[in-house]
Amino acid sequence: MHPPPRAVGKRLTSLLFLLVILRACPAVSQKATVVDAGTGHSPILWEDPGDIRAKDLFHGPGGEKGRPELPVKFLTEDSHGQNSKLYLEDAHGEKWTAKLGVESQPETVASRLLWAVGYFANDDYYFDQLQVDGLPAHLKRGQGHVVAPGVLAGVRMQRHPGKQEKSAWNWKHNPFVGTREFNGLRVMMALISNWDLKDDNNAVYRDSKNGEHWMVSDVGTAFGASGMKFTEHASKNNLENYRKSRFIAKVTPAYVDIDFPQRPPLLYIFVLPSYLHQVHLRWIGKHIPKEDAKWVGSLLGQLSTRQIQDAFRAAGYSQAQVAGFTHVLQARIAALNNL
Repeated sequence: MHPPPRAVGKRLTSLLFLLVILRACPAVSQKATVVDAGTGHSPILWEDPGDIRAKDLFHGPGGEKGRPELPVKFLTEDSHGQNSKLYLEDAHGEKWTAKLGVESQPETVASRLLWAVGYFANDDYYFDQLQVDGLPAHLKRGQGHVVAPGVLAGVRMQRHPGKQEKSAWNWKHNPFVGTREFNGLRVMMALISNWDLKDDNNAVYRDSKNGEHWMVSDVGTAFGASGMKFTEHASKNNLENYRKSRFIAKVTPAYVDIDFPQRPPLLYIFVLPSYLHQVHLRWIGKHIPKEDAKWVGSLLGQLSTRQIQDAFRAAGYSQAQVAGFTHVLQARIAALNNL
């Protein structure tokens, strides 16, 4: 006796649904396996930060000994990206990338906060003014930052990765999606309001000694509004907009929604690719498991007021700015720990 057509239809529907689920679920682990097989290293996004209370946030991941040895000399100017950049060499012959402009301060702070709680970050050092030997009389893009012959203002120096192999990674498709550490990174981006989350701003560094480290390598669009605004100075490194930006938008027993990244102003629809890119990133702040948000909050909560202030002092902020940014940041950390 054959089953009725309606029952057959239900079974076929259920079977098709099961096939879709089975096809989708292994994707993350398969991708992780492919990465392992291709590089010989396991990818690492986060590592135990150890004693967070003992970390030196003034000097950051590179430490005091890792600072560039002055004087530095000019090598070449970088014409890529949105910000003016130069390649420099210090007195020990070590290569550095110098970023100029509004992102140099927030990036210096953001790298220290990420490193403090166990994420990989660049060795960044900030200089209010920097003497550069051999600096050309006229730079193609960075001329506005030259305040005297051979002197640059507002310089973030970042250690050059050297012989490491580097590639980018994708926010939506990577081997860490769904893990506590990846969800914690999503929270960290919202915490510091680093809204320009292009895949090109992510990096995988590989070498035979350290393995494969995954990181957000460009975190300069931080500490301003929770999304792009009409002017660069409103979008990043803006205490008033950072203070006004809403952080936690919704809390349920299972998950947290963070108001990040915000939808761009409608005027940006005339630059459709940028508008759609930012809209498509809004998932990063949505449906973050509550326990994962609390986990990263518990790590951040171990930082003292002094440590947070040190991170901002290292980036050349004024005393009033240090106090203001620290207050907002600590309020956001408290909100995570009160979930």
